[in-house]
Order: sequence, then C-alpha cells, then structure tokens
Amino acid sequence: MLVGSVGTFTGGSLILLDQLWYKQYATSSFHFYNDNTQWCQMDKCGHAFSTYNSAALVLKALEWANFEVPLTNPNITHLTSGAAKWAGFTRKQSIIIGEVYGLLYLSTIEVLDGFSAGWGFSWGDELANIGGGLLFSSQQYYWKEQRLRLKFSYHPTTYAADRPTILGSNAVESLIKDYNGQTYWLSVNPSSFLKKDSKFPKWLNISFGYGATGMISGKGNQIIDYSTNTNPSGPNGNTISFGPDGSQTSEIINKDGSIQTFTRYRLYYLSLDLDLTKIKTKSKLLKGVFNVFNCFKIPFPTVEWNRPHGFSFHALYF
Repeated sequence: MLVGSVGTFTGGSLILLDQLWYKQYATSSFHFYNDNTQWCQMDKCGHAFSTYNSAALVLKALEWANFEVPLTNPNITHLTSGAAKWAGFTRKQSIIIGEVYGLLYLSTIEVLDGFSAGWGFSWGDELANIGGGLLFSSQQYYWKEQRLRLKFSYHPTTYAADRPTILGSNAVESLIKDYNGQTYWLSVNPSSFLKKDSKFPKWLNISFGYGATGMISGKGNQIIDYSTNTNPSGPNGNTISFGPDGSQTSEIINKDGSIQTFTRYRLYYLSLDLDLTKIKTKSKLLKGVFNVFNCFKIPFPTVEWNRPHGFSFHALYF
C-alpha cells in the first residue's frame, strides 16, 4: 500500500508538472547546463528551500492515503518519513527512506530540465537539492527536531516591468521568477540549544537572510548577438544590453535615448522570526495552519548589509 500510494502520487504529480510547465517549451536530447554563475545563486537557494520545505500537494496526497504524518514541518522528505514509520519502519529507516525519496523526486524534475531546450540538467541545482534534503534529515536523525529551518519571504519590485517575459508579467509569475524580490532565510531556534529550564522564548528565532538585486538577466556578462536575434528589444521597443564579458552591469536603452543602468549585488540580512510550531495551542486547526505557514519568514525589523551601500535598517522587512 505504501509503495503503491507513493508511486501513484509521484507519477501523477510529474505528469501534471509536464502538462502545466514543460509542455509549452521545446524539447531536445538530454544535455547538461552550467548555470552556477546566474542570478547570484538565488535559484540555488530556491532549490534547497523547495527540497526542505512543505509541499501542499504531497501533504494532501499522504493524508488522503491515511498515512501517519508528523505535525512538524510537512515537507516532501519529512512526510515520506512519516509514511514509512506508519508502515512499520524504524525512525532511522524512515529518515533514510524519506531522504532518498525526496532526492529522487526532485532529481526527476532536474532530469526533465535536461530534456528542455531552454535549460538543461544542472549539477548546481542537484547539489542544492541534496543540501536541502540533508539539512532536514541530519537534524531529524541527531536532534529529532528541526532547529534550523529554511524560510522564504518576498516583496514586489519594479524590475519585472522592465523584463516581464523573464521576471514575470503578473504578481503570481513575479513571485516565482523575480529573484530581486525574494529572500531566503536560515531561521535558527536558540531555545533548542539551551537547557530545558531556560526562559528564552521557545517560539523566538534568529534569522540570517540572503538576497540579491539589480538583476534583469541570469548573469551580468550575458551578451545578445543581435545578428541572430530577430527580436532583441524590451517590452516597449527598448534595446537591452548586457554589457561586456565579466560585467555585472546591464542597460536598457529607451527609445528616447535615455539609459537605465542596472548593477547587481548581494544583500545580507539579520532579523528575528517566529517558529510557529513552538506556539502552544489546543486547536488542531491552528496547529495545521502554523505548520503549513512555518516555511515563510515573519516580517520583523531587519538590519541589511550590502557592499555598495553598507548597513541600513528596515522597520519591517518582507
């Protein structure tokens, strides 16, 4: 029953993904693609986050199959571990099975990228997948809890309007495609490392964030060959230039001759956060809500540092 149910979910979800995403793009023979220098590695953070964190589709599938699902951090790896435990495996065996399944599932998606003409199989993405899974399984194995969590926050930016086909033409697309507005967090629960009688709030976390801005292309040194590109213009007939090789600066030359300059750089953050699973409540509904939304960073006052501008303070950062 366990193998059949998990197999049915895996096959069904991959078919659905193929129909909704890959079908609209041209395919090619399997190939590799080195994108490790692109987007200031924000896409790699996204892969690690996706491996680690909750997948609503998996949660629903395993609940439908009547598996015993752990309440803490219902992600692909964790949920499969709970299912294996329900089937009679030991805790250690369940962790290993969950880790292997999570990695195989996301590696299959990476293989689909390998057959896409616009992308390819990325070893950088695969290493990020492995890292995200190991962050979960190692904690579950040694600590039996998640003391370090990968979280996500987002705020809309103006960059999508300059390149809507790349960064999103609406709010939903920009949430996924516009790395300028994304921040990935390592949220640490200090109370988990202290003695049980410590008065430090168990629900209070300290978060370290990473982001990047000024990106209107995958990499700043990308060069468009206008002799082979039949439509090298931006959304309003503007020309987009990605600068000389090695540059981190891109330009949009408007029809009136004015120039918009974009220089990419990395952002680092220090903030507080909440571990919603540590908030005591007798309500099963609230527990479920807290577990689902615990992958998102709670807005708090935040200190930012970046190389061009130094330190700054945000009264409330998303």
